[in-house]
Amino acid sequence: MLNLSQRLFLGCFLVAALGIGLVAATHRALAAAGELNLAIGILVVMVVAEIVMVMLVLQPIRVLADDFKKIAGGNLEHRVEWGSRDDFGVIAAELNRIAVRLRDLRDTEAGRRQMEYQLSDAVLQSIFEPIIVTDSKGHILKLNQAAAEILGEAAKDRMGLTNTPGGDKILSAIKDAISMQKPVAVEGDAAMLPMRIGSQSRSYRLRTTPMRDAEGRLLGTVTTLEDVTTLKDTDRFKSQFISVASKKLRDPLLQVRRGLYALQQGFAGELSPLQTELVVEAGNESEKLEDLMSDLIEVAELDSGKRELNLERLRPRILLDDARNRHIDEAGTKGVRIEVSAFADLSFVLADRRAVRTILDNLIDNALRYTQEEGEILLGAEEMKEYIQFTVRDSGRGIEAERLTNIFDRFNPFSERGTGMGLALVRRLVESLGGQIAVESRLGNGTTFRFTLPVAVAAATPHPVEVG
Repeated sequence: MLNLSQRLFLGCFLVAALGIGLVAATHRALAAAGELNLAIGILVVMVVAEIVMVMLVLQPIRVLADDFKKIAGGNLEHRVEWGSRDDFGVIAAELNRIAVRLRDLRDTEAGRRQMEYQLSDAVLQSIFEPIIVTDSKGHILKLNQAAAEILGEAAKDRMGLTNTPGGDKILSAIKDAISMQKPVAVEGDAAMLPMRIGSQSRSYRLRTTPMRDAEGRLLGTVTTLEDVTTLKDTDRFKSQFISVASKKLRDPLLQVRRGLYALQQGFAGELSPLQTELVVEAGNESEKLEDLMSDLIEVAELDSGKRELNLERLRPRILLDDARNRHIDEAGTKGVRIEVSAFADLSFVLADRRAVRTILDNLIDNALRYTQEEGEILLGAEEMKEYIQFTVRDSGRGIEAERLTNIFDRFNPFSERGTGMGLALVRRLVESLGGQIAVESRLGNGTTFRFTLPVAVAAATPHPVEVG
């Protein structure tokens, strides 16, 4: 494809060739008449005229091209100067109008972005909770005033945050949120960041959320530090109250149970059938009340740190067999089978024997409560890298979907017969042992609880070295 200059030169060449042909014909006629110099002069004039014509056409085009380059390069203040009103003048006027429109759009967009930035910055600074904003690589972009007060000016860069108390937990959460592409909220005591502001000590809970654009691309993260000092103090007071109240109630309850037992055994005289039924029912209810108080005391001790864990190496298969033996009689009475599926040589777990017993007993009790006659409860264990995953699966009626989200909360039983503390205790014990617990269930398809315990790392045994 020929450009404009090439087309003009080609056109001029064709015109020149045609002119030369005419001149040649004229030359012969004039030569015959003896006018050779006249013919050559005509040819030279034609060539010069064609060159001048090409230059006159190309020069304004080159000028307009230079103006286009300046405007396209971002110089929207440049204007094309053109005096005439010919076609080139129309092009120049339109080019100037485009430059004005582009400048107005640029100024409007820049103003809008500046206003949005100022607004977002004002919103960020007005948030009472400390906020940390990073890019997609984890580099700190912004701290609000609350974050600057508790973290200090040194936390404005990654290296400074590393040297700030609690900064390692913040950086770890940011890294996890970027790598996993999902919010990270550390639960339990591990999430608590103790900070000191002047003479006051505060506790903060950490949560990091990824930021994405409209197309889903990762832009960075937003980390929020939630002040939970008051909640933590309230929870501590509540745990202490529950612990003290439960212990104070145990002695009166023990006396009540003793009296009911004496009545049931006939030590106070023979009872009528109705009296016997009432005493038996009262004894069952008092036993449930004692179980509830035991769970309350144990949860309170875990929360307060008074419950000391005696960690030892335990065989998963032995733990499951012992749990089955403790419940086999009750299961046989209900016509329910309890099976164990686990290899005998699974790796040891590092756990507290009493805690694991409580975990399995609570889960099996729940399974027995909801499994009908001729049903089955399966106890299993399998190795998963650094953890052993335990399973308690039943063939019962299952749990409603709306109750699964808060099944491990305190005083939130998933059935009318539950105390509401058993599963809360199970979760606290599993987490205190360094594991996690989850539940899967559908109505009519049974329920499966899974929890993990860390594998016990074999201690290095030094071998004696002979000298000489």
